[in-house]
Order: sequence, then C-alpha cells, then structure tokens
Amino acid sequence: MKRIAAFCIPAHGHTNPMIQVVRELVQRGDLVRFYSFEAFGEKIRAAGAAFIPLDSFLPALTAQEEAGLKRVSTTEMTLQDIRITVQLNDYLAQEFADFRPDVVFSDSVCFWGKLNAWKFGVPLVVSTSTFAFNQLSSQYMKHSPAEMADMIFGLPKISKAMKALWPLGYPQRSALSIIQSDNQTDSVVYTSKDFQPYAASFSDHYCFAGPSLPKSLLPEKSKLRPLIYISLGTVINDRPDFYKNCIAALRSLDADVVISCGESVDIAALGELPAQIRVCPRVNQLEILAKADVFLTHCGMNSVSESLFMAVPMVLYPQTGEQKAVARRVREIGAGIDLKDDSAEGIRTAVMLLLQQKSYAGAALDCSEALRACPGTAGAAAFIEQAPHESQAPDPLLALNRRNGKAEFAFWMILAVIGVLVAVFLGKQWIWVVGMAGGILRGPVMKRVSEHNYRQMA
Repeated sequence: MKRIAAFCIPAHGHTNPMIQVVRELVQRGDLVRFYSFEAFGEKIRAAGAAFIPLDSFLPALTAQEEAGLKRVSTTEMTLQDIRITVQLNDYLAQEFADFRPDVVFSDSVCFWGKLNAWKFGVPLVVSTSTFAFNQLSSQYMKHSPAEMADMIFGLPKISKAMKALWPLGYPQRSALSIIQSDNQTDSVVYTSKDFQPYAASFSDHYCFAGPSLPKSLLPEKSKLRPLIYISLGTVINDRPDFYKNCIAALRSLDADVVISCGESVDIAALGELPAQIRVCPRVNQLEILAKADVFLTHCGMNSVSESLFMAVPMVLYPQTGEQKAVARRVREIGAGIDLKDDSAEGIRTAVMLLLQQKSYAGAALDCSEALRACPGTAGAAAFIEQAPHESQAPDPLLALNRRNGKAEFAFWMILAVIGVLVAVFLGKQWIWVVGMAGGILRGPVMKRVSEHNYRQMA
C-alpha cells in the first residue's frame, strides 16, 4: 500500500482525469489524500479518496483578477498559482509531516503540489491533462496577439511574485521552470503516443495512458437520423450569439441536435427551439458522444479525447492557444475540420461536410482504437505506485539536441567562410549583409534540420 498525495487546480478539465486514476489507486488498496476544492469534493469522495478542501486558502480576487481568470489569462492564472502556494505553505508543511506521502501525484500546472514534492523530496508524478509540451511539441502552441501581449506584459508581475516563494524554500527562479515538461520527471499523459505530437522525443518517464475512461463504454451509432453535439466546455462558454447561430444553422436539418451551453447562458433568451434541438446547461457528455455523429467543440483536451474515444469527428472551434494546439493535431490525423466562419451558414457547411465525407469518421475510429489500446487508468495507477522510475535508455531529446547543435555549428562555419569570401572579393563593407542573411535564415534552416533529425530518430 502506498500513501499518495494528489493535488490539482480548481478546473474540471484538469481534475476529472485525475479522479479516475485516483479511483483505480484506491481500488488497488492505496491510501489517497486529494487536496482540491469543494466543487470537486463529491466526485473525489465517490472515488474513495480522502477529500482535503483548500477553498479557505484561495486569495480574495479583485474584479480585474477575476475577469482575467475567466478569460484564461496566463498571467492571472500564474499569479493565482503563486499566491495559493504562499498561502498553503505552512499548512502543507504540516500535512507532509503528518501524512508522510510516498508519492505526490500533481497536476502539471499546480504549483503547490509540484513545489512541495520537490521541497520535501517526495517522488513526483505529474498529471498532464493536455499534450506533453517540450521544445518540439510546444511549436503547436499558437497564441493570439492578445494572448501574447498578456504574457509579455505580465512577465514583470510574475517575476516579482516569484520572489515571494524563495524564502519559503522554493528556489525556482521562473514560472516556466515549474510547469515545463522534461524527460526526467515521471508523467502521466492522457492520450496515446499516436496522438501525442513528437512522441518519440519523450523518455521512458512518460506513461501515455490514454483517456481516463472505462473501455467498456462503446460507441452506439445505430439510430434513425444523425446526432450533432455542440459544446464550448466549462470555462469560455458564455456565447449566446454563437448558440443562436448554431440553432439557425441546424434548425431545418434532418438531425437531432444537443447543445450544452453552461450555467451562464439564459436558455429562454435563445428563442423558440424546434423539436429536434435541445439546449441544456450541462449534459452527460460521454453518453451523448457515444451516439453523436459530429461534435462542434472548443477543442479542450478532455472533450477531444472523449470525442475520439467515441469515434466522433469534430468541427474545431478553439478559443485559446492550448486548444489551437489540440485542434491542429485533430486536423493532422484527419478527424476534424476548422470552423473558419462561425455564422449560421458557416456552421451548417462545416457540419454537413463531416456528415457527408465519411473519411473523417474513419480517422476518428482509427484514433479510437489507438486510445483504447493504451494502458488506461490501471496502467497509470501502476506507474504512480512504482515511482520514482529509473530509465537506462538514452534521453531522446538530448540526442536530438546534440545532432541539432552539430548542424548549427556547421551552419555558422559555412556562413563564416562565405563572409570571408565576400570580404575578399566584394569588400569588407558587405560582411554585414552576410551576417544579416545568416540571422534571417537560421530559424527556418534549423527548424528543417530539427524536423529531419527527429524523423530519423523516430
């Protein structure tokens, strides 16, 4: 029996997959304390873990800070993580002394879980609710100008806030050093190697467990007419105009439609609904996806995983950089298309394309089979129990970086030779042109070299 301390941020998409793994750990006889928040208390207790509420340690928020969290501001979320860690410092020190966990199982962006594991020298297993992101897979993250501005202008605030952690025994100098993936930390990722971008660059310290879903749940596609499901998730879902467009787009379609709109939307304000369209604050998403033929989604990792698990092709409508990364991967495997026009006409065109071209459903089915072949929650639980893991295999990312480093050295040597030749034959005044050309070309050239080296490694 292992004593396991589980930690997560107050977010459904991060907590839900952890709860299923915790359920498996409890069934295997492990003692689990799950440090979370009242919104998840009932589910955690139902999984058999001891629920330790942390709501009283949440700092009071200004209206501006609360608005930043609602729009998923990276700056505000990071600052909130730091503040909670400071608030929890004394409490968790006593908890670690009393409980003496054998393993910490912490969400990848839960600062207080990860930092206290490192502080007290307890083996850490990271729960990665999105893709695992390293120097290669992070290329999938494409941020909007607003998101980039938020991160750039937020850096001074974050740097200042990080200094409050140093006297508490947390020596990390940057927030990135806390949340980034590396090939030495044991990590559970809730997808397959087939769906994970650049999977071959990750070490044996990664368990690609697949979605935290029972494999006994199977698609049930036999019905009289198609079923279309629409959801923007649990965070950025207050979009009544978008739901009105969906209703107008699908009103005359010979299909059943289910829209999950969240708690903030006044359903009555959406107007009179035709008999085949149902709008609800929330639904049993897996139950709906089991029967669905098309899913119009915000591309949260959990929603996409559940959709692929149930072999449902998707209309992709991402709202954040992370969701855009997931959407890109769905496009690459051929299981979805972008919603480039969110007008009623654009929505109807996208939905009809997925209904008519069966290749998208076929790609989703192929991915479903790969996800179901993963070790699942049982494999994730065994991986956690066996932490820390030793790996004799070489770090694939280090090997790749060595090859890339040699290529970059050769690039600059060639450029230096060209510079000498230009100086001899054209004059020294032209050397700056060579240097400028080298600076411009380095990025795309090294990206191609890295991709080539990765393909050879994979």
